[in-house]
Amino acid sequence: MKVSYFPGCTLKTKAKDLDAYARKCAEVLGVTLEEIENWQCCGGVFSTSRDEVATKLSSVRALKAANDKEQPLVTVCSACHNVIKQTNHQMQTDAEFADKVNRYMAPEAPYGGETVVYHYLEMLRDLVGFDKIKEKVVNPQTGKKIAAYYGCLLLRPNKVMQMDDPENPRIIEDFIRAIGAEPVIYASRNECCGGYVAMESPELAKKKSNAVTSNAAAAGAEMMVTACPLCRYNLVKNGSEIPVVYFTELLADALGVKEDTNA
Repeated sequence: MKVSYFPGCTLKTKAKDLDAYARKCAEVLGVTLEEIENWQCCGGVFSTSRDEVATKLSSVRALKAANDKEQPLVTVCSACHNVIKQTNHQMQTDAEFADKVNRYMAPEAPYGGETVVYHYLEMLRDLVGFDKIKEKVVNPQTGKKIAAYYGCLLLRPNKVMQMDDPENPRIIEDFIRAIGAEPVIYASRNECCGGYVAMESPELAKKKSNAVTSNAAAAGAEMMVTACPLCRYNLVKNGSEIPVVYFTELLADALGVKEDTNA
């Protein structure tokens, strides 16, 4: 199975290992991640302004590149995923915006939001299947009590993202079960870590971050797993009392390719 792949800026710079884990795990699971040529930053944040076109063009170009290859587009960073998925939805539902974008990109063929966008977790669930992942696990994470941290961007806005129940999601918990560990359910798994206010108010970011990790630890978690590099950075920087790992690293360990990837 071949899919178009948008790694995003963080996983190509500060977190190259997390990108490497994603690629190696995909190989084991029978998926080829074909990185989009000449991709650019997704924009970092989705602007809700209807007349804002320029910051969304890189996402549209990535979506169109995948569509030209007749492939779904897979992202691994929840921030990139949120921006690209929302941009695709706007191309599908806002004719005025889509017209502006396509006139700006002329003489390229117009794009109307045809590409199917998956987060890597959705790819594991919907294209690979958690049962197949269970079959491929060679290093089961048996005995580990792991808290899933969703944060803000993976699930919201629900009418656009449509990944899971925004109030009671289960995709990361099902992922945790697939690699043999025990998911820990806790109240703050969908709450903001404060990452986007870290520059303006480090104190508030630390307070929100520590509230999340403390809640997970109090519920019995020995480790936290997230799908957002920014969340991971913020939680670790602010002194999480339990280890915080990215989901691709945990998957690489379970599939027995983590040491190969590091090499």
